[in-house]
Amino acid sequence: MTSSRDLAADLALALRLAEIADSISLNRYQANDLVVETKPDLTPVTDADKAVEEAIRKVLAIERPDDAVVGEEFGAAEEITSGTSGKYYWVIDPIDGTKNFLRGVPTWATLIGLVDTSNTVVAGVVSSPALYRRWHAASGLGAFVTEGTGSANPLTKKISVSHVSALSDASISYSDLVGWGDRRQKFIDLQERIWRTRGLGDFWSHMLVAEGAVDISIEPSLALWDMTPLDIIVREAGGRFTNIIGIDGSHGGSAVSSNGLLHSAFLSAIN
Repeated sequence: MTSSRDLAADLALALRLAEIADSISLNRYQANDLVVETKPDLTPVTDADKAVEEAIRKVLAIERPDDAVVGEEFGAAEEITSGTSGKYYWVIDPIDGTKNFLRGVPTWATLIGLVDTSNTVVAGVVSSPALYRRWHAASGLGAFVTEGTGSANPLTKKISVSHVSALSDASISYSDLVGWGDRRQKFIDLQERIWRTRGLGDFWSHMLVAEGAVDISIEPSLALWDMTPLDIIVREAGGRFTNIIGIDGSHGGSAVSSNGLLHSAFLSAIN
């Protein structure tokens, strides 16, 4: 379903959108006058979240007028959420890790993904300016990280997942123990069987899987915009991205990314 699109051009646009997002979010990061509100779901939203999404939507309206847009702060048209539009659509999380952002923790990022008409993610960018890193990928084009974003001499390199093949040798990252339901104890028990567990959380865990620094990352409850670019970046790095019951893709309400070799064993252990 991707042959009619120039994915290299789409990826270049996504990278340009990330530059725009970074300039806005960094300007508001640790600002004394940052405006924080509480959404109906009791999660926080800042003026930076809204400004980033508005800026991205404005550019997409000009550059890709035939595409639809799904965003955390301003939603999506009903035909997109119902899967009946037949359009390519962009999925935007203006600031993933808003709680980190508003507390001054540098682990936050703008997530930008492009989904084709079969609901497959075909391009994505994760930009974390406070960590000076940006990851990107598109179908068939590989996965990359740029280190030193915002500096005079950033370095871009291709990335790939690890080759660890046993859970006893694996490094696992997750956010916290909220939302696990009846899998919570199984996950806790699993930590006695593996080499290392760290609560790094959010986008960063999955990008470390793509880089081969972590072998498995899991979050039991996520929205589409939390996952879209993570999916394509992990897959293009040679890994696998599913929900917690093993359905491939970023539309399943949860996320498990891995190097692929450990995926089935991990899912069996927690399910």
